[in-house]
Amino acid sequence: MGKSSNSTLVVLAFFAIYVIWGSTYLLNKIAVTELPPFMLASFRFMTAGILIFVWARVMKIPLGITKKQLWNTFLAGFLFLSIGNGLAVWALRYLDSGFAALEISAQPLVILLMMWILQGKRIQPMSIIGVILGFVGIYLLIGQQQIIAKEGTLIGVIMIFVCMLSWAYASIFVSRADLPNNYFVNTGYQMFTGGLALAGMSIAFKEEWSSPLAWSGNVQLVMVLLVLFGSIVAFTSFNYLLKAVSPEKVATSTYVNPIVALILGWYFLDEQITPQSILAAVILLTGVYFINTKRKLALFERFKR
Repeated sequence: MGKSSNSTLVVLAFFAIYVIWGSTYLLNKIAVTELPPFMLASFRFMTAGILIFVWARVMKIPLGITKKQLWNTFLAGFLFLSIGNGLAVWALRYLDSGFAALEISAQPLVILLMMWILQGKRIQPMSIIGVILGFVGIYLLIGQQQIIAKEGTLIGVIMIFVCMLSWAYASIFVSRADLPNNYFVNTGYQMFTGGLALAGMSIAFKEEWSSPLAWSGNVQLVMVLLVLFGSIVAFTSFNYLLKAVSPEKVATSTYVNPIVALILGWYFLDEQITPQSILAAVILLTGVYFINTKRKLALFERFKR
């Protein structure tokens, strides 16, 4: 493959992790207005997992894993997807998609603090500045009375925070866990088992399931985009970029995704972007930049959307 072909692939892959992942907040927001949140997320991830397994078989990639690896992929899928994504989708019933994306952009801050608490990992001076800026940005974001005063918003904010805690712990767990060597197989198992857990959560909360044939045309399209592009294409692009360019460059998706989400939410759903939200975004993302400086946090972003 020539250099120009590689350059084209890199550009397309960055488009995937920048725009496609950034758009999943809008897509989930559209879908969750019609579908129950856990059922929505369960269908998305189980379908994506099955498609990955089918593709692996076509490509003759071995799907066999050990019992320990199966258990670890289940735990990772539960923490990343069932809690980390499922509760985020649930929270979108009460939050604007751009607001949720901005809150989630503080994820590197939560990971950093959890590594310090659980592992005693020393926080570097640059990261300390990032933590301070991160807290200021979050305060400005969630301190807007005109937004927080809306019914259910506070619960949504708390649920997003729970998602971030689950994601942070999962990030630390997978960095040491025995998982399948093939990232494609690893992803398939995590998505499928995480989707199964979400199905159990959906049943426990007595959500009403419906056939995709009964969904509106918009939601059917959104689900196709979430499964094929948000789950499979973007993740494959992510892993390709980790090998093709530096992890620090891949981590720039942390800064771009919330901006994409804000713009799309404003354009398609008329979501409000206040001056305070813009200020919060600038401060928060600056803090994330300081935290990410010389840190390879891209490896922790793999199941975020």
